[in-house]
Amino acid sequence: MRYSRSVKIGILKRVLPPENKSIRSTSKETGISEQTIRSWIKQSKTGIFDPVKDEKSPRHYSSREKYQLVMEAARVSEEKLGGFLRERGLHAEHLSMWDQELREIVTQKEDKKDKQLRTLKRQNRELEKELSRKEKALAEAAALLILKKKLDTLMTDPKDD
Repeated sequence: MRYSRSVKIGILKRVLPPENKSIRSTSKETGISEQTIRSWIKQSKTGIFDPVKDEKSPRHYSSREKYQLVMEAARVSEEKLGGFLRERGLHAEHLSMWDQELREIVTQKEDKKDKQLRTLKRQNRELEKELSRKEKALAEAAALLILKKKLDTLMTDPKDD
């Protein structure tokens, strides 16, 4: 079974100085085998595993990462969910909070899109009214121009000369 970096760091803090708890008691408390703990100690001493390097905590996950974890957890059976969560250093509460958070994000986006749609429809109606008004004004101006030309042609009739 794979354990998250945060679990490994927590165990190493218990068995290494300054706490110096015994590997056996730590193994019994956590359910992690003594050999696994010894392996982690060896890795930390050889530099393969650096416990000082911090892993990103669940509260710093991006929405995309949260979504992926929620979707992965949904596919895991109820019996294997505990192992799945331990491997990633999560709690069941994280999944439920993230699920709710993601649902709220989707709802907010939908509300925002609906609001934008209403705003665009209103602007479209206003622009159509303005266009209609300008078309009428243009038609009136064209009609006046035609009447003026007819009047000019009547006033400058060659018969009068």
